[in-house]
Amino acid sequence: MFKTLQWEDWAGIAVGVWMLASPWVLGYADHYAATMNAGILGTALVVVELLNLDQHEPAEEWMDIAVGLWLLVSPLVLGFASATTAAVNAVAVAALTILLAALALSPLDEKIRLWWREH
Repeated sequence: MFKTLQWEDWAGIAVGVWMLASPWVLGYADHYAATMNAGILGTALVVVELLNLDQHEPAEEWMDIAVGLWLLVSPLVLGFASATTAAVNAVAVAALTILLAALALSPLDEKIRLWWREH
C-alpha cells in the first residue's frame, strides 16, 4: 500500500501538513469553511503522497494538480475570499502544489531525484 518516498512526495507531505496546521498557525480557525477546506485538502495532499500507485505515478501528480486548482478557486467558491489570511494561504499552497506536481511530471524530475539520492 505504501511506497518508497521520493523528493516530491516529501515536499507534498510537508505542504499537506502545513495546510492542516495553517488555520491555527495563521489564526483563521474561527472561519469554518476555510478551516474545513484546509483540513480536507491537507489530508488529501498527505494521503495522495503516501499512496502506492506504482505504474500510475503520473496520476498522483495529476491528483495534486486537481487539489491545487481547487485551492485556487476555493476562497471564491466557499466564500472566504474576504478572510485575507486564509485566502492568501490557499492560493499560495495551490501555487506550490501545482509547481511541485509540474516539476515531478517534467524531465527535470530525474535530475532532482538523482541529486536527492546523492545528498
